[in-house]
Amino acid sequence: MRLGKLTGYQMDQQRIKLDFEGQEACIEIITPFIIHVFGGEISSKKSSKAIEGDKMIPVKIQIEEKPDGLWIDTKEAFVRVSDGFYIDIFDKKKIIVCEDYRGEREPLQRVSEEANKLLESEGHTAYREKEKAFEILKCMDGTEHFYGLGDKTGFLDKRYYEYEMWNTDNPDPHVDCFKALYKTIPFFITRTDTHVYGIFLDNTYKSYFNMGQESEEYYWFGAEEGNLDYYYIAGLSIPEVLERYTSLTGTCPLPQKWTLGYHQSRWGYVTQEDIEEVAFLLRKYDIPCDAIHFDIDYMQDYKVFTWNQGRYHNNAEAFLQSLSERGFKPVVINDPGVKKEKGYEIYEEGVTKGFFVKTPEGEVYINEVWPGEAAFPDFGNPSVREWWGDKQKFLLEKGVRGVWNDMNEPASFKGPLPNDVVFTDEGQQSTHKEMHNVYGHLMAKAAYNGLKKWDARRPFVITRACYAGSQKYTTAWTGDNTSLWSHIQMVIPQLCNLGLSGMPFVGTDIGGFGADTTPELLARWIQVGCFSPLFRNHSAAGTRRQEPWYFGEKVIEIYRKYVKLRYQWIPYFYDLFYQEEQTGAPIMRPLVFHYERDCVARACNDEFMVGSQILVAPVVQQGMEKRMVYLPEGIWYDYWTQEKIEGPVWFIREAPLEVCPIYIKAGSIIPVMEPQSYIGEKPQDTLLLDVYPGEGMWDHYLDNGEDFAYRDGFYHQYQFAVKEDGTVNGKIIHAGYEKPYKKILVKCFGEKQWRELVL
Repeated sequence: MRLGKLTGYQMDQQRIKLDFEGQEACIEIITPFIIHVFGGEISSKKSSKAIEGDKMIPVKIQIEEKPDGLWIDTKEAFVRVSDGFYIDIFDKKKIIVCEDYRGEREPLQRVSEEANKLLESEGHTAYREKEKAFEILKCMDGTEHFYGLGDKTGFLDKRYYEYEMWNTDNPDPHVDCFKALYKTIPFFITRTDTHVYGIFLDNTYKSYFNMGQESEEYYWFGAEEGNLDYYYIAGLSIPEVLERYTSLTGTCPLPQKWTLGYHQSRWGYVTQEDIEEVAFLLRKYDIPCDAIHFDIDYMQDYKVFTWNQGRYHNNAEAFLQSLSERGFKPVVINDPGVKKEKGYEIYEEGVTKGFFVKTPEGEVYINEVWPGEAAFPDFGNPSVREWWGDKQKFLLEKGVRGVWNDMNEPASFKGPLPNDVVFTDEGQQSTHKEMHNVYGHLMAKAAYNGLKKWDARRPFVITRACYAGSQKYTTAWTGDNTSLWSHIQMVIPQLCNLGLSGMPFVGTDIGGFGADTTPELLARWIQVGCFSPLFRNHSAAGTRRQEPWYFGEKVIEIYRKYVKLRYQWIPYFYDLFYQEEQTGAPIMRPLVFHYERDCVARACNDEFMVGSQILVAPVVQQGMEKRMVYLPEGIWYDYWTQEKIEGPVWFIREAPLEVCPIYIKAGSIIPVMEPQSYIGEKPQDTLLLDVYPGEGMWDHYLDNGEDFAYRDGFYHQYQFAVKEDGTVNGKIIHAGYEKPYKKILVKCFGEKQWRELVL
């Protein structure tokens, strides 16, 4: 978006309205570190789907007119606005950080126009760039590393990649060159040799991000329609930038503790007997599990908010209660498509109330999904969200503990929804092309608020499609992956980048959703999956059964070992989620999150951190029983061998099938719990602390693990410190939970016996 000469400005508190030869734009100073750039009439700006509430804090701004532009001083950054609506941002020392590129785009010459015409004549799709409402080009100095952008495929560092933001259900096996997948999170973090910053493009239309793929001199982003509307986020580190981004878009609320346990799922658990068998064998083989997921087969004719009672001995409620008594929480799938059927209550009610999206002619728009011909709820309408949210009560009354939203891009079987399908945007008429990318986000919001309304416990919602800010309402998984070694390799950067995009509660289908997994692949995948925040094995009907007991005793032993390791570390994971709600820091983190100056860490794709204390270096290549491991600066302890290693260092680690290399940072205090088959099986009255000598501190958090009482102070918080000799001391820094620990036991690395710590 290039405007003319800057002719003047008006300041309204922290909003600077800019006049460009008859056109207007504006700069808003949200905080000293967050700068909002808007191109277009202010009256045309719609409410953000990602940002809720007023995030502006008082900032004393100084403005100075200079020959090279209008300078805006926020005390932490300088913004220079020049003719043409060029925006350059400097740090507080007036060193350039983010500069608009003054040249023109030079798109890659992929094919000639003559070749395009030939392709079209033969029925192929020609390559032509679509017109954009705006394109913003930013200068590069050659040291850029880009992170975030949601669940995009490819490696951790997004330098040289190009992507499209258009929520897409692509059934093909996901590969590095995919430009779009299920989620639209138009936020990225740029790390250079000297600076770090974030940019969030808050535009829901189809948008494009080219991260230096077409030029060494610039990267660019743009959208097909809508206003130029982006936020520049300053910071001294990646964690700082992410914290400020999530201060805008929200953090993930602390989840119920059981949701951090193991989830077993399959599209193909059709009857009560199918699920009974799975539940029985999980306990028989001593594999802890907290949740069993019900895919589309539990419904009557795939109709939402129905239950096929015939498959559950005409008493689904009793069966779900029985599962719950054995520690299994039922989680059920829910798709947005409502079957077009006369007499079906949900459809009839939606038609009567005008709750479905419509054709331009005013008719209910119909496409096809699992139930056949189906209508699509208009989630941009607050009344529709409330209606859909109230329908969750039906599931809760059955005994359901979580809702899994699928097919919510929205996906359809008879081609995509046309761009001109009529939607609602908070009381204003809109279209599919504007609302497509937020459809899953708004559906998740509806489900979350409905569950919260009808159940005092923290809602548990899973989604496939989402937008920036969806973390306030839902966890997410990476969609329909495949049982391929390339996909277990892709899991690590994919989940890490989701975390750097503000989505911390994420996971992947362990073992792969499509195709047939192998014993080795499943054994290696559980070693990665047990560290992912959402811990679920899921597979498709028609594929080989993917429960571990189908793969022999050795796989069962490995599977059990790593599921139990996850359960042992549940208190640590819960602490990380408590920290995340405060700061936005993800659970599963790339090494660069903590080691930004480390050149290896900046592009490390096959290792990751769990919090700040645990480094995991899994084997993700077929047939490998050793691997190169990189440890960053500091002292590390091999979790299995107790070897002490000083980094930075590369070395070869033996890793037979049963071993996933794990390293604990010196000075770590890892809260663990006694073995249990599900969360809550045993009273949580004893805290166990695994301690690794070195200078370090850890805050441990305890509450009832279920409701929102913690927000009113009903929790306990402990602070522990360890010294070089392994000595540990601790204190209570907040006492508000009615059931604090009766005993705290400590075991220093290498010791065999637990010893009591008295506070």
